[in-house]
Amino acid sequence: MSGGSSRAPAGSTHRRGGRGAQRKLAAARRIEELADLAGKVARQIRQRLAAEKITDRLVSLADPDARPIRKGKLRAPTEFGYVIQLAEVCENTRRGARGLIVPAATLIGSPNEPDLLPATAAELQRLALRPRELALDGGFFPIGVAEQLPGPDRVFVAGRQPAGSRRTDRRLARFRVGIEGRISHLKRRYGLKRSRLKGHHGARAWTAWAILTYNLDTLAIRTR
Repeated sequence: MSGGSSRAPAGSTHRRGGRGAQRKLAAARRIEELADLAGKVARQIRQRLAAEKITDRLVSLADPDARPIRKGKLRAPTEFGYVIQLAEVCENTRRGARGLIVPAATLIGSPNEPDLLPATAAELQRLALRPRELALDGGFFPIGVAEQLPGPDRVFVAGRQPAGSRRTDRRLARFRVGIEGRISHLKRRYGLKRSRLKGHHGARAWTAWAILTYNLDTLAIRTR
């Protein structure tokens, strides 16, 4: 019985040679990106030694989009990451009021509250929501709020603009103080204290999932 030989079909050699090619290309891209970031760090060191101003400072090789954020906190005057603006829409301002949070506004860097307000206003407009009252912290400016969010009957900006009568101001001031508790609750219960996903895109995705979970819990509470 004579033996025979078999030939591999055309293209099989190319496929064998291509095994792992995409992983190798991806690894090469990561190395190139890391080399670019390391070069930027070296330039920042030279700028620092020369007492030059550093714009768009790179503070993390693991998360290149993160930026230093100075908010004047006594415990942590300088933090690193992203600034996220949250807006919760409630039916009323009574104690224990809980509403739904609209998609968060965020930018790379250390933006101020007014810088993020246009994105929040656009989300409210997209959702066809026109709040009757606004309770904001002192980082906002009344003129900018009036331009971006026209229409509410009362606008309270802590330390900057009263909303009306003394009784109304006290009510909205208490409601605004409660917002700090809501933020702490979101950090402890829904993971907003720290994003486990890297980069600005990852932080946005992490925040979106946290907000979705919070809103679903709110709807579940209302249907009980």
